[in-house]
Amino acid sequence: MCSQRPLLRVLLLPVLALALLPSVLYGQKVYRIPIEGTIDRGLGPFVKRSLEGALEEGARFAVLDINTPGGRVDAAWQIVDAVQESPVPVYAFVDRALSAGAMIALAADDIYVRPGATLGAATPVIGSGEKASEKMVSAMRSEFRALAEARGLDPRIAEAMVDEEIEVAGVVEAGKLLTLSADEAVSVGYARAEVATLDELLVELGARNATVVTTRPNWAENIVRFLTNPVVAPLLLSLGFLGLLFEVKTPGFGVGGLVGLIGLGLFFGAHLIVGLAGLEELMLIGAGLVLVALEVFVIPGFGVAGALGIVALGAGVVMSMLGRFPTLMDMGTAFAVVGVAMALTGAFAYAFLRHLKWTRRLGGIFLRAATTKEAGYISGDVRADLVGHVGVAATALRPAGVGIFGDERIDVVSEGPWIEEGSKIEIMQSEGYRHVVREVRKKSKR
Repeated sequence: MCSQRPLLRVLLLPVLALALLPSVLYGQKVYRIPIEGTIDRGLGPFVKRSLEGALEEGARFAVLDINTPGGRVDAAWQIVDAVQESPVPVYAFVDRALSAGAMIALAADDIYVRPGATLGAATPVIGSGEKASEKMVSAMRSEFRALAEARGLDPRIAEAMVDEEIEVAGVVEAGKLLTLSADEAVSVGYARAEVATLDELLVELGARNATVVTTRPNWAENIVRFLTNPVVAPLLLSLGFLGLLFEVKTPGFGVGGLVGLIGLGLFFGAHLIVGLAGLEELMLIGAGLVLVALEVFVIPGFGVAGALGIVALGAGVVMSMLGRFPTLMDMGTAFAVVGVAMALTGAFAYAFLRHLKWTRRLGGIFLRAATTKEAGYISGDVRADLVGHVGVAATALRPAGVGIFGDERIDVVSEGPWIEEGSKIEIMQSEGYRHVVREVRKKSKR
């Protein structure tokens, strides 16, 4: 009986092999993750989610299909971390990988290039296009060197992509920033091979019949990237500040406060999700709002609390757009967003308040009468048209209170005796904000 078992195993092995052959040949999955356009903070969560999906689906490997001129360095670092931490092998398929894109490509297990591809030109620059500070250049140079060393490549070539002062014999001379062509990348060992299409790459990697799964940003990631866009962000800030401004100028809590909170919530929520804003920024924003509220509702005038509140709000907004390793370009973008938001808020606030100036029912915020010395600093509307109007005392006048005249509620003061609520009153004098009234008594019948 025992002698038959080895024979049975020999007979079953070909059958099992034939049964498993279709899954081996056709059941493999390869994840293609496109990295296109400018690299922003919304791209990092997308790449991380895609690599996690590749792991869950048992993908053989993932391909970063790179065609980017670069972008935010902190976003690229986030992607580099996700690639290096992924248990799934990751390969870079490069069409154009410049600046931060080159750093992402170097983090992959291997690089393959399309004909005409470019790789390098990674000097960090500021908003005007000039080279960034030596501190930032040094950090980028160290990052590129570490990535090259991890793959066993010549680290001087990687450093030359960042700093034009580095010379590599036979590759680039001092004074020129290194950008490798497809042929050069292969010749110096930075790229494994030159392939034209993704199908050829699959053949090169031994996955000819694999199923390619191309990942795309989901709706939530698209919304977050939209909300953190430098064009949309100042509009959200302006909406938030204007909503709060309208709420301060109107009684109770209404649409203005709701719109303001939604605008600020979308702004800070989106930046919190992509990792730009953190606990420190939220604490600054909260402290700023509390200080401004104290200045508006508790402390008379405008002083230290209001100034500190505005500074805290501004600092929190700027910091929420910088991230861990901001470049001068990132700082310039953050200050530009805040500047545009302030300009929009100021313009809309001016238009709103100017409209209120002529709206009597809302009380008016601007002074309609000049505050000259000769006029005795009149701080209210001169309403000579109200003299002689008869209304009803909405409150008891002892001696001041409120009277209703037509559809207007007006602060009034009795010229002498106290007047009970509900009594008929007549305006005798109108002196700026001071309206003197007299009770209208019924005439006795003879």
